[in-house]
Amino acid sequence: MVRTRKPSMGRQKIEIKRIESEEARQVCFSKRRAGLFKKANELSILCGAEIGVIVFSPAGRPFSFGHPSVDSIIDRFLSGSPSPPTLPSADHRMPLAQEMMVVRELNRQYTELAALLETERRKKAALEEAVRMKQAGEAALWGANIEVLGVGELERLHQSLERLWRDVARCADQLVIEAAHARSSGIAAASSTALPPPSGVHLGFGRGLEEGSMALPPPATAFGYGRGLEGGSMALPPPATAFGYGRGLF
Repeated sequence: MVRTRKPSMGRQKIEIKRIESEEARQVCFSKRRAGLFKKANELSILCGAEIGVIVFSPAGRPFSFGHPSVDSIIDRFLSGSPSPPTLPSADHRMPLAQEMMVVRELNRQYTELAALLETERRKKAALEEAVRMKQAGEAALWGANIEVLGVGELERLHQSLERLWRDVARCADQLVIEAAHARSSGIAAASSTALPPPSGVHLGFGRGLEEGSMALPPPATAFGYGRGLEGGSMALPPPATAFGYGRGLF
């Protein structure tokens, strides 16, 4: 019996068309740019070709790779000179070989860093999705019927309610502290403000209370021509008689 082989899900042909997702498009650009520069570097090493690559990202950032340099490649291309530069002598081949080793090492480091950056981006996306799912699950548990929840769901609900209680208690304590501070500030401001004398009350001709004594207005009587009681004696008015032209008795 011949068993048919299932198609592999590893390497599949990707349809070449514009990627709609901006994030996926940026990730694809970073990966393929690194691959492009790697191939250009290998071409220059294996074949001794002079090569220059300039790429602008979707965000407008420039990236370049050149051997021996991007400037020399551009100058040669713009000048229209098809002749290659003179080959280095035997005395200068060793520095050139060392330069190529440095280029290969830098290219390797760049590739590793690009792969590491891509891995961290995937971890970040996975963590964000996990947080979103956890928050959505907690919100669903809050409105669920606890009679039908399992042990694990009840434990998650209990932990979620404890976190909510701690957050509410912390906010309440902060509000109490702010209210107490505002009340103490208001009392201090009121105690330092002098109150004006009450209007409409004429104690002592509008002077109020001074040094613990109350100044009363003069009584509306004729005792002593309006002076009231003086020294514990009462001054009586002169009798309305004809003796001594109203002077009273001597």
